Amino acid sequence: MMASDTSESLFPRPDTATGAETDRTTGILPYQAIKDAIANREIQSQAEIGEAQIQPASLDLRLGPVAYRVRTSFLPGKNATVQQKLDALAMHEVDLRTGAVLEKGCVYIVPLQEHLHLRKRISALANPKSSTGRLDIFARLITDYGTEFDRVRERYQGPLYAEISPRTFSVLVRENSRLVQLRIRRGSPPSSDAALRRLHDSVGLVDAEPGQEDIKNGLAITVDLASDSASGVAGYRAKKHAGLIDIDRVGHYDRADFWDPIRADSDKGLILDPGEFYILASRETVTVPVDHAAEMIAYDTLVGEFRVHYAGFFDPGFGLAETGGKGTRAVLEVRSHEVPFLIEDGQTVGRLVYEQLTATPEKLYGAGIGSSYQRQGLALSKHFKP
Repeated sequence: MMASDTSESLFPRPDTATGAETDRTTGILPYQAIKDAIANREIQSQAEIGEAQIQPASLDLRLGPVAYRVRTSFLPGKNATVQQKLDALAMHEVDLRTGAVLEKGCVYIVPLQEHLHLRKRISALANPKSSTGRLDIFARLITDYGTEFDRVRERYQGPLYAEISPRTFSVLVRENSRLVQLRIRRGSPPSSDAALRRLHDSVGLVDAEPGQEDIKNGLAITVDLASDSASGVAGYRAKKHAGLIDIDRVGHYDRADFWDPIRADSDKGLILDPGEFYILASRETVTVPVDHAAEMIAYDTLVGEFRVHYAGFFDPGFGLAETGGKGTRAVLEVRSHEVPFLIEDGQTVGRLVYEQLTATPEKLYGAGIGSSYQRQGLALSKHFKP
């Protein structure tokens, strides 16, 4: 395992600033700027970073060869490294080189293959990949001396770690599996409801009737609990005692072995039971313009005691007709908290926050790059047969 004490030889200072010519001085870095950051060694790795890892506005991070089973989640805090916490909290090591099972209900810390050497005005944020969230795998990024999950401070120099806790299904992972993605931000891009409304008026971010869109600290997303006309299914509830899922197998599993379909009732309501995991869909179709990225706010106590959407990143090109995405809905991974909670058709369940990119990506989300969820409706993760 790589030591957490960073050195100049491990993280040599880049000679040039990240990115080529950009249209904006602040914003999320697009595909080509991420490639520049790799070339400039602001992003480093134990193994070569492959093209498939670099998304339109994010980078997929890979698991390293070992995981540590720990007895509790933690943040290292401003006075400690992750390794120092592991020395005190690790129970045993798990070899991931040939694959290993991460048991549901357990917490693991995995050193990632990628490392950062960020410059002034450059920070980063992380989220589980969409397929990770749809399997109810709680996955968060941790850094040395970090005081927040999923946030990498400006000028951070050091390794990255993933905290992984499968909540519903035990999963088989291995070295190089990709569960977490990273967005890199330059500066502090301004955002406001007024700017979001102008963007919506220009592009049509959701297909709400004119004047019916709800913009307040983000764009409101509502839940669709009316059944799909073809299948009669309004959502899915995960089975409590299901089998193992190999995180790297695509289109392999029968959904009936892992999920119970939810049929819409006449009242179009659904009681969320504590401890249960649900896959639902938004009523709105969602569009992300080519020069923006979006993130779903995962938890808002103002709309109810439940968490929506582990995997909150929406890439530029998501839902665009030009990239094969007309009619793309947001899939909602939903868990109630301490008490049962009734949600009803059309109820607000989350908000999308849009952020500009520094430039339009040279690669967009969609069929052209094999994106799994373009044109999705109510969709389980890519691991299940259509």
